[in-house]
Amino acid sequence: MPKLRTETFGSGDQSWLGSAHGIGNCRTETIDISAFTASTHYPNGYIPSGTPVAKVSGLLVPYDVTAGTTTGAGILAGHIFTDQPVVGTQDFPAPLLDHGRVKTASVPFANFAAPLTAKNATTIVYI
Repeated sequence: MPKLRTETFGSGDQSWLGSAHGIGNCRTETIDISAFTASTHYPNGYIPSGTPVAKVSGLLVPYDVTAGTTTGAGILAGHIFTDQPVVGTQDFPAPLLDHGRVKTASVPFANFAAPLTAKNATTIVYI
């Protein structure tokens, strides 16, 4: 018997977007779910739209606002474009917004701050 589950799909709260620029060009990347914690990153069962991420060893991990990290997690890759339900422990693909405009104050991450140096940033304009 197959394992069945019901899912509801939606884009989530995208009030963090500062414009429509870039949303049609999100690229698919893979989330390293082992780098995220349920209580911090997806307490409601999903990684919320707008979550800032870094790319480490080819996988998306939570962005670390302390730019001096040795893992590369302090180099912003972009933001998860839509809510991503977390089911199990397998890594999974997700759309990544890596250019456009983002409202810093609306990013769903308590300590988010736009990168201060160009080497830690993307082509996103923060407003």
